[in-house]
Amino acid sequence: MADMEDLFSKIITEVGEDVSREGLLDTPKRAAKAFKFLNNGYEKTLEEILNGAIFKADTEDMVIVKDIELYSLCEHHLLPFIGKCHIAYIPNGKVLGLSKLARIVDMYARRLQIQEKLTKQIADAVEVSIAAKGVAVVVEAKHLCMMMRGVEKQNSVMTTSVMTGIFREDRSTRIEFLNLINR
Repeated sequence: MADMEDLFSKIITEVGEDVSREGLLDTPKRAAKAFKFLNNGYEKTLEEILNGAIFKADTEDMVIVKDIELYSLCEHHLLPFIGKCHIAYIPNGKVLGLSKLARIVDMYARRLQIQEKLTKQIADAVEVSIAAKGVAVVVEAKHLCMMMRGVEKQNSVMTTSVMTGIFREDRSTRIEFLNLINR
């Protein structure tokens, strides 16, 4: 952490500030701690966060968890993107513990990311975990790199989706999912 604190101190100095100013005295330490927290997904594995919470189930009906909030940092500018994730899957004899879907989202979101890759990582993790018949993931997010700099478009929302298995192959299953998340 000391190296990261030194780097934040240099960044603050490079933007023209005085790191010895009262309000900035502990900022490099706080910034390093915050940056480490915002990227704690690198310290986790899928196996650890699932923690065995995979259960046998005889249902073949769609499971949906929507509006899972997410916070990530764009790998291009290190600025936040904030949004929500909707996940659905069709079980194939197994279901995931409910909180595990949110934990999967958090693990991948808490890494330097692009939204397109994040969406695919979430879908792949669910599919691999329970060998689902199909997985659907939609992520909707606002990117501060587009809002605070560059084109400065405050109301733009990026939407990405990944559909696998039955969600890709069967139009009616895909439409059912999309209708249910848009309620």
